[in-house]
Amino acid sequence: MNIIKTNVTAYAFRNINLSYERAINQWFSLNIGFGTMTQGKVPFINAFLKDEDEKRFQNLRVKATNFTIEPRFYIGKGYGRGFYFAPYYRYSDVSSNSFDFYYDYDAIDGNTYQIPLKGQGSTSGNSGGLMVGVQFFLTRSQNLVLDFWIAGAHYGSGKGDFTMTSNYVLTPEMQAQLKQEIENLDIPFVDYTVETNANGAKIKVDGPWAGFRSGLSIGYRF
Repeated sequence: MNIIKTNVTAYAFRNINLSYERAINQWFSLNIGFGTMTQGKVPFINAFLKDEDEKRFQNLRVKATNFTIEPRFYIGKGYGRGFYFAPYYRYSDVSSNSFDFYYDYDAIDGNTYQIPLKGQGSTSGNSGGLMVGVQFFLTRSQNLVLDFWIAGAHYGSGKGDFTMTSNYVLTPEMQAQLKQEIENLDIPFVDYTVETNANGAKIKVDGPWAGFRSGLSIGYRF
């Protein structure tokens, strides 16, 4: 038994995706999926950045890809139908466009100067998780499939590099303030370190990588 599916709810987040499930026996199948998010605004960016910080990233755009290997253990009727538990591995990659960023430099003369920078970078992660779902065969011929991902979560580690460059030569005082501004963004679920130099800053991502899964897929069984 083979099933080709796509998660229709993911299209609301620009995620074009396709998965293939192959039943090995009555209780076990293997599902392999691929998805790509076209370049656009960061979903839910206002949920983890303050309003004043979000304004600094107004032209930030990202794109992403993911690849998932998902063994499924069915506890219902089997052969791809009923409730299932699915431990899974996921590889994810996220990259940005060349975006504008600025910070306010408080000079020793008492004035405040807006320092513009250009940023760009990418990061990737490997993670493992568990999902619970239920799959139905909808028609009499049992060709049309509905796959409901009830809930899933994964956790792992990610690494990446982002650079920010300025047309200005940054003094040590300007570098110190830039470093503090980036560190104060305090982006949740992301561990990063900041190094500054006369040309700008380098941000190294190295830490946890987590995510959640839920959705509704439509497929064809053959």
